[in-house]
Amino acid sequence: MKKITILFLILLSVKSFSQTKNFIDLPYIETSAKVDTLVIPDRIYLNILITEKDTKGKISVEELENKMNEKLKSLGIATEKQLTLNDISSNYKKYFLKQQDIQKSKNYTLTIYSAKVAGKVIVGLEEIEISNVTLEKTEYSKAEEMILTLKSKAILKAKNQAIAMTKPLNQKVGNAIYISDYNNISNLLSGRVAGIQIRGMASLKEKDSFEPIEIEFEKIKIEREVKATFKLE
Repeated sequence: MKKITILFLILLSVKSFSQTKNFIDLPYIETSAKVDTLVIPDRIYLNILITEKDTKGKISVEELENKMNEKLKSLGIATEKQLTLNDISSNYKKYFLKQQDIQKSKNYTLTIYSAKVAGKVIVGLEEIEISNVTLEKTEYSKAEEMILTLKSKAILKAKNQAIAMTKPLNQKVGNAIYISDYNNISNLLSGRVAGIQIRGMASLKEKDSFEPIEIEFEKIKIEREVKATFKLE
């Protein structure tokens, strides 16, 4: 019985080796191709800090919060969906150690969908004495769909390269026998914070009168690279 089992394993190994060898012995061509595109971010995340310190304690955080909510709504922003509270803090430690007044602060993230609205938000909040606004990140909402499109273009480019390379040899490119995707999706869905550019900074013609602000966000680069092996016929 043991001899039969050993013989069976030997035959199976020989068969597997033969199949592998046959695959390796196939005439083939290997190419790689990369394609990319630039997209305009359509999800913009602004970090807003409201603190009593900015008004020297004259206006409470609660009052600033209400003013911010009203201002954002006047700009057409659905604050119940687009505004989220990150944290709330106060300097209780300083108060007990130095007997100073407690100054509270709140931190929010505001999600908006265009650079034009971002400009309006920055100016609008400045008008109500909220100037601690920074850019967290930018994203492109249809990045995954774009990645699939780029994959298709990359594999087609790889095949065209294979055809161009084999044409002088009077050989034909057959079916793909191996395809590999090189890229990591996670680092391609958002833009760098440093991508913000502000032109024509809000300036005063007269007290509390601001010029419109023009903001351009750096476009997000999405790219795909594939490696493909084609059988030669």
